[in-house]
Amino acid sequence: MEFLLFCETIKRFDVTEHLTFSPQIDRHSWVPVSLNMGEPNSNDNAMVHDDEMVDGNGVINGNEMIHGSEMIHGNEMVHGDEMIHGHEMIHGNEMVHGNEMVHGSEMIHGNEMVQVNDLIHGNEMVQVNNMVNGDEMAHGNELINAEMTPQTTSRRRRKKSPVWEHFTIENMPGGSSRACCNLCKQTFAYSSGSKIAGTSHLKRHITLGSCPVMKDQDRKLALPPGGPVTDNDGEGTVERPLKRRYRYTGYANATFDQERSFSYLAKMIILHDYPLHIVQQSAFTTFIESLQPRFRVVDVETMEGEVYAVFQKAKENLLQAFSTMPGRISLTIGLWTTSQTLGYVSLAGQFIDSEFKVHRRMLNFMMVSSPHSENALSEAISSSLSEWNMKDKLFTITLDNDCSSHDIYSANLRDHLSNKNNLMLKGQLFVVRCYAHILNVVAQDVIASIHGVIYNIRESIKFIKASPLREERFAEIALQLEIPSTKTLCLDVTTQWNTTYLMLLAALDYKQAFATLETVDDNYNEAPSAEDWKKVDATCNYLKLLYDSAHSIMAAANPTANIFFHEAWKIQLELANGTGHEDPTFSGIAKDMHERFDKYWKDCSLVLAVAVVMDPRFKMKLVEFSYSKIYGAEAGKYVKVVNDSLHELYKEYVAQPLPLTPAYAEQGEANNVAANANATQGNPHSTSDGLLDFDMYLSEIQSSQPAKCELEQYLEESLTPRIQEFDILNWWKLNTLKFPTLSKMARDILAIPMSMVSSGSSIFSAGTGNRMLDDYRSSLRPEIVEALVCAKDWLQYSPAVTDAPGSAMVKPEAS
Repeated sequence: MEFLLFCETIKRFDVTEHLTFSPQIDRHSWVPVSLNMGEPNSNDNAMVHDDEMVDGNGVINGNEMIHGSEMIHGNEMVHGDEMIHGHEMIHGNEMVHGNEMVHGSEMIHGNEMVQVNDLIHGNEMVQVNNMVNGDEMAHGNELINAEMTPQTTSRRRRKKSPVWEHFTIENMPGGSSRACCNLCKQTFAYSSGSKIAGTSHLKRHITLGSCPVMKDQDRKLALPPGGPVTDNDGEGTVERPLKRRYRYTGYANATFDQERSFSYLAKMIILHDYPLHIVQQSAFTTFIESLQPRFRVVDVETMEGEVYAVFQKAKENLLQAFSTMPGRISLTIGLWTTSQTLGYVSLAGQFIDSEFKVHRRMLNFMMVSSPHSENALSEAISSSLSEWNMKDKLFTITLDNDCSSHDIYSANLRDHLSNKNNLMLKGQLFVVRCYAHILNVVAQDVIASIHGVIYNIRESIKFIKASPLREERFAEIALQLEIPSTKTLCLDVTTQWNTTYLMLLAALDYKQAFATLETVDDNYNEAPSAEDWKKVDATCNYLKLLYDSAHSIMAAANPTANIFFHEAWKIQLELANGTGHEDPTFSGIAKDMHERFDKYWKDCSLVLAVAVVMDPRFKMKLVEFSYSKIYGAEAGKYVKVVNDSLHELYKEYVAQPLPLTPAYAEQGEANNVAANANATQGNPHSTSDGLLDFDMYLSEIQSSQPAKCELEQYLEESLTPRIQEFDILNWWKLNTLKFPTLSKMARDILAIPMSMVSSGSSIFSAGTGNRMLDDYRSSLRPEIVEALVCAKDWLQYSPAVTDAPGSAMVKPEAS
């Protein structure tokens, strides 16, 4: 009967062409496969719930069955208390629209529908034109009675934005609405269809990592983005996809800039000493293409041009900085040789800025045909000064050349540059020897004097360390001899004299063990003699002076010029006293070392003394004390030379115009105003207390006794307490107003580079001879060599680029 009724209905409404029946059909078990009112095989007008079927007055989920008293008219179907019209279904208090269903005051978005407390996902979703059978709608085994609801609800547009996976709309008083983040519960303005308060700011809350809860979850999750999550409910393993979540990848939105990337590549080559032809190496180009396929790899010639462009830009910035330099600049000169006949001269400048901070910058790296020629060196310095607009700002130069050519350089440079530059103190402070260089020269000379003994000790240590058995035997011998030393035998690095000193110092403690080993082991016959050990003892005794001095210099956070006098005068005194040692071995070694060091002391003692006077903890007192130790009865003569030079130099600074700082100018104006006020108004107390004659007497004394100069006032003041954390540059900065002229003089003196070795570097690695330029650099054009060397130094002081330009400067979020 039901089947005949169905056929009559189909015939009446002429929908036969839209029906497809299952091959297995009978009167009691029939299932229309699809009821297509639109395009063939479309799921828009059917609701499929797997292949479920409810017989009788139920609903068949899948290919639905319509029976009972039904009327289908166009796209409308009224059945019982339900009416389906167009794309809407009104069922009691429920309305299904698109992929959304409003049930009471509850709206379900996306692919979810709540029906009779059941949550339907995936394939259990009511789609568009759902059909309801009979007077009741069956879902599973449950029946829901429906009441007729008039079709008064307006259509709702489907919300497609993925932000609604993370936000919920909240209605506010007055008809407005806000979007609430489901995780952090922050609310944001939202107006449907408005460009002003749409979903853009909601997307930013998710994508830019602004949501703190989402950020915390991402840190805890160790799952890959979009990867499957496995749930085990006891009935099997089901994989479900993670909900889509935006993950910001840092510079993903940044625009690629070929020129900018090209400039960064040039800076990388400069800073890390990579060869220019790295751009043509296949491994490098493959690596670059994997990062950015759009990057255009260039040839070596183009790379040279970019390196030079970086050099020129950095040079312009440095020129601008030099234009505001308040005082003078001191140069350091280094010599470089190549495998060819050509050589290079490196020039670096050191100065103290207006904030009393020390700066050292490379200026030039110039090729010269003969670097050992004094004329070539003088011309290179003069050319550099002209290039940097510092002809009238040169104060001193520091050389690291060997001792034999120093006299030529000193005399020639002083005479050559004095004619073109206004050298202070007639050039007496002009040429300075590198302190690190003299330490290395003296140390290597004394090591060379006992090279035979050092060779035996080196070979002895090699013999012992050749096998664990020998090391164990040597340790047993030392234990039997009750040698208390805890030092470990070690081999030296022949190019670094400090390692040789430490090797000799450790071996000296085990001299008896070496002698015993020679008697018990026939394979060992390198033990030094007693006379050899005496030479080692004397050498270590005097090398310790140099070793301790070098460490004191390296330990200084700010190696300003004042600290070198302390080290130099102690070595000069100890070596001078050592020449009179009663043991000829000790006196001989001390005499050789003193001969070398005394030459340095005579050349540089004046500039060293002037620098230490600028230290308020010592002033002239330390010069007087140390000279009395070194020169004895003749100390006064040498002290007078330092004192006269100081006053002469101060007069030259007084003669120069002194630009007033704003604070000093204000102070000066205030003092003048106060003085004028006292002069015009007078002192009421002095005129009323009967001491007018006394005031006149004081005025006569002041006029007959000229005011003391800044230098005299500074020298007569008590010494500043000696504390370890004393900052001499900060002291002069704080006393600039008190000593305006003297502080300018102190700035230039303290900036003198007494050592070529920069702060933080090892003095022991400073070579005693000319440095060698490698074959690759030697093969490049001179201007490119200069660009590579100088730009490397300048880029180290440039601010680091942390963020790339783009629409969003957010660092990648850790996952």
